[in-house]
Amino acid sequence: MLEVRDLKKVYHDDSGDCLALDGVSFKLPSKGMVFVVGKSGCGKTTLLNTIGGLDQFTSGDILVNNKGLSKFSVVELDNYRNSTVGFVFQDFCLIERLTVIDNIKLSLEFQNSTKQVDFDKLLSDIGLEGLGYRYPKQLSAGQKQRVAIARTLIKNPSIIIADEPTGSLDNKNANEIMAILKEISKVKLVIV
Repeated sequence: MLEVRDLKKVYHDDSGDCLALDGVSFKLPSKGMVFVVGKSGCGKTTLLNTIGGLDQFTSGDILVNNKGLSKFSVVELDNYRNSTVGFVFQDFCLIERLTVIDNIKLSLEFQNSTKQVDFDKLLSDIGLEGLGYRYPKQLSAGQKQRVAIARTLIKNPSIIIADEPTGSLDNKNANEIMAILKEISKVKLVIV
């Protein structure tokens, strides 16, 4: 379970302070799909980045399985980002010089994992059958997003954070990506 308690985030710069999150609190179950909605600039990405441990919060706390991120050591926070949380970004974040399979394998390399993976099955499950040795420039936007999802799934996180995962896609591909995330949400928490 994930709980956000009185979360505040203030950005400081030369022009002054900007309050991005002001006392946000909620609880989420261990599985299911949750949507964060609001106007542009209201703090959605900031909230997702703090939940994911990518951004520090000013005050409050985020509890994952009853342990507050504010109490995490640097190593624990790295482990949290590497193992508990998976990210799917709008811009895919693929490495152009790596094949589809090598882009997916990166997650395992960051975990120092020797896990054996049936890449044919994984690629087939997400609609990329036969495309494992292509490079990102040889893929459509929808296919690139599937690679990003596979890269997240391979590390088996309990929480998947998808920040505007369909923002770069046409309607057909957006619907297909949302169907994949909906299926994942049957066993994991997916925050979009």
